[in-house]
Amino acid sequence: MPAPRTTAHRRPAAVAALPLLALALTACGYGSAADDDSGSSDVAAGAKKLSADTVRIGYFPNLTHATALVGDQEGLLQKELGGTRLRTSQFNAGPSEIEALNADSIDIGFIGPSPSINGYTKSRGKSLRIIGGSASGGVKLVVDPKKIKTLDDLKGKKIATPQLGNTQDVAFLNWISEKGWKVDAQSGKGDVSVVRTDNKVTPDAFKSGSIDGAWVPEPTASKLVAEGAKELLDESSLWPDNKFVITNIIVSQKFLRDHPDVVEAVLRGSVRTNEWINANPDEAKASANAALKKLTGKPLPAEILDPAWKSIQITDDPLAATLDAQAEHAVEAGLLDKPDLNGIYDLKPLNKVLGAAGKPEVADAGLGVK
Repeated sequence: MPAPRTTAHRRPAAVAALPLLALALTACGYGSAADDDSGSSDVAAGAKKLSADTVRIGYFPNLTHATALVGDQEGLLQKELGGTRLRTSQFNAGPSEIEALNADSIDIGFIGPSPSINGYTKSRGKSLRIIGGSASGGVKLVVDPKKIKTLDDLKGKKIATPQLGNTQDVAFLNWISEKGWKVDAQSGKGDVSVVRTDNKVTPDAFKSGSIDGAWVPEPTASKLVAEGAKELLDESSLWPDNKFVITNIIVSQKFLRDHPDVVEAVLRGSVRTNEWINANPDEAKASANAALKKLTGKPLPAEILDPAWKSIQITDDPLAATLDAQAEHAVEAGLLDKPDLNGIYDLKPLNKVLGAAGKPEVADAGLGVK
């Protein structure tokens, strides 16, 4: 099974024009519409305030944003911020979160690779920086086992992805190309029918038989399995070391410039949250589910939560080379003009935090601020 081609370094290219993907590039999150639901954490009495009174952080009510869910739920982010208050907003789609960042409605966001690329290139490199990692994996190909037994059986079948040009759509188109099959990226027609379906309705589409399977993020994949689908492929198996970025941390360049101490505090909270999650997976899973219940009104049932949680790796590393490869896959599929991603990363604050914690530094794949 061919693995995606990864590219750690690329020469500068012209800034991309992205008319097609301006609305299509969503994060890996669940759903497609914004849902701003701001909350505020309690500040400890007498805690020292940093250079900003408040920091506003956006994330998705989704397990692939576990760092934010658990860090907020357990107070680990607020603890590092001291007297600076943490305010949170929830989103269901990458474009909405990027719009909020550009409109100065949030300062920092947890978000997927495609909207990060889109936001950076559309602003000609002026809107955001990626400052850290959060999660890897959590994407699966699940199918109707009565119709599809092997990967070769996908030919001629109808397979859903969340949205034209989104992270999973690009990955599936790349996989199809590696198989030697042909699909028109725009229409989704070809040797495989790629059906763009919102994650919220994909389970109903599967039950009705209008799709034969789906290449989707968690928890949608596990919801489909609970409805009778079978996991045929975990996307992580296609990547070197079984890792690829699904969620990273971005910051507005203005906020990074004006409040570096606050950014560093958020990254300390993120690193400590990730450490706690990885050391206490069962407690962390329960914490994330409690946060989901608070934000969405209901927790995930165990038959969905358990396999979904197991497939997601929590990491400080933004896995920059895999973001670069994902951008290249979108270019090859004809969904993206070749972007100039030089400067999209600023990992100096994160590496400072990691060094202080005795952890190894992470790399920017040659795409960092010079």
